Amino acid sequence: MLYWLTDLSDGGGPFNLFRYITFRAGGAFFTALLFGFIFGPWLIRTLRVRQGKGQPIRNDGPEGHLAKAGTPTMGGILILAALLVSTLLWARLSNGYIWVVLLVTYGYAAIGFADDYAKVSKQNTKGVSGKVRLGLGFLLALIASLATWYLHPAELAGHVEIPFFKSLVLNLGYFYIPFAMFVIVGSANAVNLTDGLDGLAIMPVMIAAGTLGAIAYVVGRTDFTEYLGVQFVPGTGELAIFTAALMGGGLGFLWYNAPPAAVFMGDTGSLALGGALGAIAVCTQHEIVLGIVGGLFVVEALSVIIQVAYFKRTGKRVFLMAPIHHHFEKKGWSEPQIVIRFWIISLILALIGLATLKIR
Repeated sequence: MLYWLTDLSDGGGPFNLFRYITFRAGGAFFTALLFGFIFGPWLIRTLRVRQGKGQPIRNDGPEGHLAKAGTPTMGGILILAALLVSTLLWARLSNGYIWVVLLVTYGYAAIGFADDYAKVSKQNTKGVSGKVRLGLGFLLALIASLATWYLHPAELAGHVEIPFFKSLVLNLGYFYIPFAMFVIVGSANAVNLTDGLDGLAIMPVMIAAGTLGAIAYVVGRTDFTEYLGVQFVPGTGELAIFTAALMGGGLGFLWYNAPPAAVFMGDTGSLALGGALGAIAVCTQHEIVLGIVGGLFVVEALSVIIQVAYFKRTGKRVFLMAPIHHHFEKKGWSEPQIVIRFWIISLILALIGLATLKIR
């Protein structure tokens, strides 16, 4: 919205700053951060009053989690509100990629909100049916994938960047649509599975968002893409505004989610943020890089898939408990140890993801 102030510029002066993505990204970051600091206490008080007993805790989970009973959930609302305000304020609203990512983010937020509400109101951990969640998630992903196909230049539609190899792309043709749907749905649910300890999910989400934001900025500039040997996808640079806002809102939320958490993100936040990461990867055509940058989420999801499949086949378990962060809890790791170590892993993976741009 503030980009329109460039109409008041004659090519110089303060209004000309709003032409620059980097300036507006900084503005989006600090706007979202301040939003979280200002409205966080009020939201937590409101959620605590309205939810009463807070998020129900699994009886079969780690014993230490029983002490968290009564902690309110749906704290993802704080991130999503900060993200929406900052994006609408600082991004170019004529950019189609912004609207695709917003559609996915807040569509998945609605699914997560319904799930959280069902859990809190019924005081059980089941929530909305998994089939309903997946069905709605795939529908949103289908709409976003088709919209992205339309927004991409005709010569790029259906293409996927292959990391580590210069100017190597894979043309999936119409098979790109189900592939993109899988990326979005998989990302949303993988982040959702990771959100099981205080502060565990939000920092890796911010790290992945920052990395994808840098990639979006790079692939949206011809000078950078020519030098690095990657595809130029016009318009994607604007997504850096969205990712900067996500990082600011995430930091504001982490202030209250740091152990011991005053509020949980809930499915409202984790599904939405995971979907956002998947949508950004699809928009920039760096879906495979997301698998590297978000490798922690991939491992968390795989641990659940392996556990369920192996148990159904043999009646035995591979991990003491899935997702894998609970396995380490059962082995005696403290919650802060797991969280900090997983953050470190996420940062290493993000640096590897960025390195794929340079080493081509």
